[in-house]
Amino acid sequence: MIELHALTKRYGAFTAVDAIDLQIPRGQLFGFLGPNGAGKTTTLRMIAGILRPTSGTVRIGGIDITREPAAAKAKLGYIPDRPFIYEKLSGAEFLRFVAGLYGQDGAAVERRMDELLALFDLTPWKNELVESYSHGMRQKLIIASAFLHRPEVIVVDEPMVGLDPKAARILKDLFREYTRRGHTILMSTHTLEVAESVCDQIAIIQGGRIRAAGTMAELYASAESGTAGLETIFLRLTGEQAARELVEVLDA
Repeated sequence: MIELHALTKRYGAFTAVDAIDLQIPRGQLFGFLGPNGAGKTTTLRMIAGILRPTSGTVRIGGIDITREPAAAKAKLGYIPDRPFIYEKLSGAEFLRFVAGLYGQDGAAVERRMDELLALFDLTPWKNELVESYSHGMRQKLIIASAFLHRPEVIVVDEPMVGLDPKAARILKDLFREYTRRGHTILMSTHTLEVAESVCDQIAIIQGGRIRAAGTMAELYASAESGTAGLETIFLRLTGEQAARELVEVLDA
């Protein structure tokens, strides 16, 4: 459902994403991990059609997002790491606005909107202006908007930021059920425990390049880490182990 071929993004002499190749099949919850500045968000924004690649291609369900952006984006929902929302709209007005961008309205949209608002405990705030929402409530509203048009693919950048434990658990369950029904989710996260517990496959990126990708078993094998856990694999593949050893020496 998501195909990246030689995907590259440069800013002058700086290469943020360096010729990434990645294929994510239908029905997968795919984790995207990496240290700060590794190129995760840049990659996700190119997949979502927010940034234009310097070179390479992104295909959503076989559709090239650069050549046919409207058709590709119709299959996709995007949850950014920061919930920027029009503050002078109510929660319901914002969701109707998003549905309208995908050409959807009417009773079916209203029903899905009410279901999503109830799922995230936002029903009492349905007709309140977004400017009165907390950060966590705005994040919930953004998440609801991504699911509203029932996309085949959802791209998520740090989904758990700002969510309370109940909402985080609901979101994880929602992700699993959504992929069980044949949809695809690409999730960037710094929370290794979340990635390890819910993702079918994981890719680790550093310096704009994919260092490893596969199931947990495949990552264990590639890192020669036995069953030491995702944190050990992540540190080994991204070169962070040296920094940890330095801290241990200084603390000795």
